[in-house]
Parts: sequence; structure tokens; C-alpha cells
Amino acid sequence: MKRRKVILEQILTIIYPPICGICGKINTNYLCNKCQKQLEKQAKFAREEKPSNEYYFQNHLYIFVYQGMIRKMMINYKFHDKSYLYRTIIHFLLKNEKFFQTFQSYDTIIAVPISKKRKKQRGYNQSELIAQAIAKKASIEYNNQCLMKTKNIIEQSKLNKEERQKNIQGVYQLQKGERLTNKRILLVDDIYTTGSTVNECSRILKLAQPTKIDVLTIAKD
Repeated sequence: MKRRKVILEQILTIIYPPICGICGKINTNYLCNKCQKQLEKQAKFAREEKPSNEYYFQNHLYIFVYQGMIRKMMINYKFHDKSYLYRTIIHFLLKNEKFFQTFQSYDTIIAVPISKKRKKQRGYNQSELIAQAIAKKASIEYNNQCLMKTKNIIEQSKLNKEERQKNIQGVYQLQKGERLTNKRILLVDDIYTTGSTVNECSRILKLAQPTKIDVLTIAKD
């Protein structure tokens, strides 16, 4: 079984060779040195503390500002069937050891879920690919059983701030919450705009009484 998997991966590599997610040139790291330097110029690796009277999570960590080449990359990743771009993002993230080491202070990583209908249409959950890769690299539990999306709604990107807050209400559900009690949770999403989605997810997760909830996004709008 293991040998078959290796052979399948080799075949897929020949059919779909690894390319740099920015310029499209062949690169086994999914990010060439030239494009990596461009990303380094735009990287923020920031941490923002959030006021407890407005947010259900404590800190927002993000890598980029959502503009220019980053915006183009994230749109391609999310909407244009380029799931391999998560490898480009993870490879770049691993280069910043100090930022990556902060992930090891958490007990479990959870991705903002998407509906079954949306996942079937897109073929993948862009936040889940990132969260799974981080969990694997940092040797932390990845949990996809406690936070569920029960409704397929209008995409948040098409709405203003007030509409986003209303649109997201009653969409997420907590299951097996006891698994998160007294845990330090890192909630992962792709883009942070108004914070409505991650705040609502955090509100639901807080019902499980974790000790801490922080949010990681790839970019901040």
C-alpha cells in the first residue's frame, strides 16, 4: 500500500510538476528564490491583540496585507482551482522560524469550515489545507470534528460589514465540545476583512470553555 502511494505520487509529479505559486516556473519547493524575496519584502508576520469586549478571540496573527501580488495569489488559491498554492504559503511560512515556533504554544488547530456544498464545488477547503499543513509541521493536533458549518450562505466577500455580521449568524455549530475544554486553540482562516467570520467561529468555540483562542490568517484586508 505504501509503495503504491509513492508510485502514485511520482506519477502525479510527472503529470503535474511542482511550480512556484507566484511566477509559475518549475520549483520543487513551490516557491523560487526570486519570488521568495518579493514575498519577504511584503511580509508582516504581525500579531494584534483584540479587545475582549468586542472579540471572542484574543490575538490575530497574519502574514501579509491583502494587496498587490498577495491579493492575486489568494484569489487564485481560493477561487481559481489552484489548491497547490497552500504549499507555496507553507514553504514561505516555515522560513520564519520565530513566527512558526509560536504555533507550538497551542494544543489544537482548527480551520474555519465551509459548507459541504461549497467544498464540493471548489474541491477543497483553502483554510483546511493550510491548517493541516501547519499542524503536521508543528506536531500539533488538527481538529476537524468540533466546529461545523451547517448552512451554505452568500460568500462574505460579496457583502459589506453589517451584512457580513447578519449573514454569518447561526451558521456554525459546536460538536464534541468536551474535546476543546481547557485547550489553547489556533483558528485558521485565509483572509481577514472585518473579522465577522472568525469572531463568530470563536464565539461558538468559546462554548467549549477553552483556555485561549487565537486567529491566524494568511492576509489581512
